[in-house]
Amino acid sequence: MQPLSENRAWSAHLPAGAAAEPSDLLRDGTLSVRFTRQWGEHPTPHQLRDVDGSWIPSEELEQRSREVALRLLGAGLEPGDRFVLSGQTSADLVVAYLAALRAGLVVVPINPAYTPTEIARVVQGARPAAAAVDDDAVAAAVAEASQRPIQLFGPGVALPAGPEAPLDAASSADIALLVYTSGTTGLAKGAPLTHANLLSSATALNLAWRWDPDDRLLLTLPLFHLHGLGVGINGSLAAGAGIELRPKFDAADVAGRCAADGVTLFFGVPAMYQRLAESGALPALADLRLLVSGSAPLPASLALEIADGAGQVPLERYGMTETGMLTSNPYEGPRKPGTVGFPLPGVSLRLAESGEVEVRGPNVIAGYHERPDADAEAFSEDGWFRTGDLGELDEDGYLTLVGRSKDLIISGGYNVHPREVEEALESHPDVHEAAVIGRPSERWGEQVTAIVVVERPTDAERLREHAASRLAPYKVPKAIEFATDLPRNALGKLQRNQLR
Repeated sequence: MQPLSENRAWSAHLPAGAAAEPSDLLRDGTLSVRFTRQWGEHPTPHQLRDVDGSWIPSEELEQRSREVALRLLGAGLEPGDRFVLSGQTSADLVVAYLAALRAGLVVVPINPAYTPTEIARVVQGARPAAAAVDDDAVAAAVAEASQRPIQLFGPGVALPAGPEAPLDAASSADIALLVYTSGTTGLAKGAPLTHANLLSSATALNLAWRWDPDDRLLLTLPLFHLHGLGVGINGSLAAGAGIELRPKFDAADVAGRCAADGVTLFFGVPAMYQRLAESGALPALADLRLLVSGSAPLPASLALEIADGAGQVPLERYGMTETGMLTSNPYEGPRKPGTVGFPLPGVSLRLAESGEVEVRGPNVIAGYHERPDADAEAFSEDGWFRTGDLGELDEDGYLTLVGRSKDLIISGGYNVHPREVEEALESHPDVHEAAVIGRPSERWGEQVTAIVVVERPTDAERLREHAASRLAPYKVPKAIEFATDLPRNALGKLQRNQLR
């Protein structure tokens, strides 16, 4: 069970003759110090473009994030307090995020599509002191679930100006993000990502993908997810690069903006690339410097179709909420469709005897938030993080993910735990029991599929509507099948492998 060489990770991802040291990953110590240094050294009028098309220069972004940070501290928040952030993509949301980091707060992202039950699981685990949300229903759910007094603001944080106070004073070991993700138990688990975790991951991507101040990312990914926030926002600002925010993914919108001057990067999940291919929009991506795909497996056939239409194979990478980015196909050199490349700078990777991928590095969390039971499951005795993914290495050291040792479903880049969906379906009076699995899907990576046993005849659409009233849209089964019973072993345990 030998780890892949860390020297290989560095040399394979850097330009020929280039040198970098492990200390380079943590240069500046924290995200906010890195961001402010880049704003000062590489000022640009095109730092952040809001969804309305207006540009925020780097000097203004520094000023606005400073003012909001001082407002938050002036309202009585203290470094280390948890701060819920939920809303549709906007410059105000980004400014609130940056301000929270500069104030030393711990940002807790929440999907604005979450139901009150889902919101309560996060809020009761994180126990936030304040929240910035753009939806009254979300705000009400946060307030109701809170077990302590909580201050509620909009993303603009419309508070009186705060007095001068130290900013950008967090340490690299301080927590920057507390992101809740489903686990094998079905209970929400908080992954506390430190500044060091996030900064090392962003810097590794800057090095490996040649990300610099001349780049501009078209960002259509949601900002409550680590793909959009940790890779898109953190990676861009760590590199000093510009960002164009879009309210959502739309193939025609992406094609029009990529065909215009300025955009050099596009990051998406396979479902987005599938829509771009189906709409005939791939040629509009031909002038971009780099296309990246992640959050779900990219079918090799789709990768080749993109290469034919856009002129490059998307660079597929692999990461997790708990680890940030782990592996990547090379920027220079062969990009192998169906693989996720080799470890990024700073990352060590090994395969256990079972084939499970295990990793360690400055990007990996030290443990879950107040969940020693989850830590015991997630970490090996010698301290390696167990990803739950099964992998194979080819003769060149490229990693291919061949399955998961856990039941977690990844659909369209989002984590879906089967038990949560099963509970929603089983709350319907016509359902006796339900089992949820992921079936392979060209568009979604995995399609959430439910097999249900009913008490009396009913139709699938009625059950989908019932689930939709209790779950975020990406968790609602895309297919519902009916069965007379579910396969179980002698102890009554559901045999999901038979359903798959």
